[in-house]
Amino acid sequence: MDRSIKTGPTAPRLALAVTTAIAGLALSGCMTSAAPRADLSFGSAQTALAKGQVDKAIVHAEAAVLAEPRNPGFRALLGAAYLEAGRFDSAATSFGDALDLGDNDPRTVLSFALAKIALGEGRDAVAMLDDHAQAIDAADLGLALALAGQPERGVHVLVNAVRSSEQASPKLRQNLAYTYALAGNWRAARVMAAEDVPADQLEARMAGWAAQSAPGMFQQRIATLLDVSPRADGGQPQRLALANFPAQDVMVAEAAKQAQVDLAMAPPAPAPTYAPAPAPSDAFNAAFAATEPAIQTVAAPAQAIRYVSNPVVQQLRGASAGRAPAAPRIAPTAPQRRMAATAAAAAPPAVRDVAGKDKAASTHLVQLGSYNSKIEAERGWAVLKGKFPQLKDHKLVVTEAVVNGRTFWRVAAQGFGANSAKALCGTVKSAGRGCFAYAASSPPAGAVKRDVQMAARTR
Repeated sequence: MDRSIKTGPTAPRLALAVTTAIAGLALSGCMTSAAPRADLSFGSAQTALAKGQVDKAIVHAEAAVLAEPRNPGFRALLGAAYLEAGRFDSAATSFGDALDLGDNDPRTVLSFALAKIALGEGRDAVAMLDDHAQAIDAADLGLALALAGQPERGVHVLVNAVRSSEQASPKLRQNLAYTYALAGNWRAARVMAAEDVPADQLEARMAGWAAQSAPGMFQQRIATLLDVSPRADGGQPQRLALANFPAQDVMVAEAAKQAQVDLAMAPPAPAPTYAPAPAPSDAFNAAFAATEPAIQTVAAPAQAIRYVSNPVVQQLRGASAGRAPAAPRIAPTAPQRRMAATAAAAAPPAVRDVAGKDKAASTHLVQLGSYNSKIEAERGWAVLKGKFPQLKDHKLVVTEAVVNGRTFWRVAAQGFGANSAKALCGTVKSAGRGCFAYAASSPPAGAVKRDVQMAARTR
C-alpha cells in the first residue's frame, strides 16, 4: 500500500490521501471565545500531535475540552488525538460530540466515519457520509464508502470522479484501485494500481490488500490506512461526556419543565387548624355580659381574646384596641395532643417529610448522565456509585432514547420523592456534574417506546 501520499507536513502517514481531522487542524474561528487556559491547552495539544507525541496531545486536548466543553474545535482535536493513538471508540465519541455541537467540517465527518468503521459500525458511517456527501472530496468519499461495506457504491463514485477529471491525481487512482480490490475485482485493481506503483512493488501492494480483504478485518484495514496500532480503549473519560454540559437553552428548558412538574406534584397546602376553645365558665359569661353589649363585640375586654378561636375575630378585636392581638396561650389538652399525633402519623410522605427524607414516596428519578451504549452506561453507574454514596440504596434505570437521530442510553437512579431527588441533584451539581430530577409519570422526551428499560438493584 502506497504510504508516500501525505495530506500535509504534520499529518500521519496515511495509506490513502484521506484528509482526516488529524491533518491541518488550524480550525480558524473556533478559539475566538476560548478561555486562556483552554486556548493554551489547545495549542499545546496541536504542537504535541504535530511532533507525534500522541499521549501528551491527548492530555492537553482533554484539558482543553474540560475547560471549554462546548467548543466543537476542541472536541475535534481530541478526536484526532484519540484516532492517532488507535483509540477508535474514544475517537468516535469525540468526533460525534463535535458534530453535535455544529462542526460540519468534512475532515471531522470523514474522521468520524473512519472511527465508526473501525468499530464495525459501517451503517452509521454510511449514514453520516451520505448526509455530507456533497462536501466530501470524491476520492475520500468513494474509498470510505467501500471501507464501510459498500464497495460497489465506492467504485461508482470514484469512476465518475476519474472520468470527470481532466487529469486524475495519483490519490484518486490509488483509491479507486483499492476500492476495486475491496469489491473483489482484482484484475481492475491491478491495472489501476500499476498506473502509479512501480512494477517491482506491485505484487507486494496486491498481497497487502489481499491479506486484509476478509469482511471481519474492518479494524485492521482502518489501522493500516492510518498507520496506527489499535489500542484497548475503555472510551472517552466520563467527565468529558457532552451530556454533562448541556447547552444553556437546554438547561433553561429543563428547569422550566421541572418547575412545572414540581408545581403539579406539590401536595395541596393543608387547611389551617386551630385548637378548639374551651367552654367559658359561668363566671366569665356573666362578666362578659355585664361589660360588653352584644352589638359591640369588637370592643370586648383583652382577656377575652385568648378564648376566641376565629382568627378574623381576633384581628378585629386587636384592631379595635389599636394594638396587635395577643397570641393564644392555651395549652392543648391531653385528648388534643393524642389527636395531633394521630394526624401526623396518617399524613402522606410528601407532606410530613419537610427535611427531604421522602424516599419512600418513590415518585421521582434522578438522571445522572447519557452514554453511547448500555455497557458504557453500566460503567458510568459504577463510577457514580463510587463518587456518591447516596446512590447505594437506589436502583439503576437505564433507558434507551433517540435525540436528533442519535441513540443514547440514559442513566437514572430510582426510588426518590420530590424533595430527596432535588437534594441529591444539588449534591451532584455541586461536584461539577450534570443532574436533573423528574417525576416517574413524566419521563424526559426522546425515550424509545418499547421494552428496553432495565433496572438493577445496586449492591
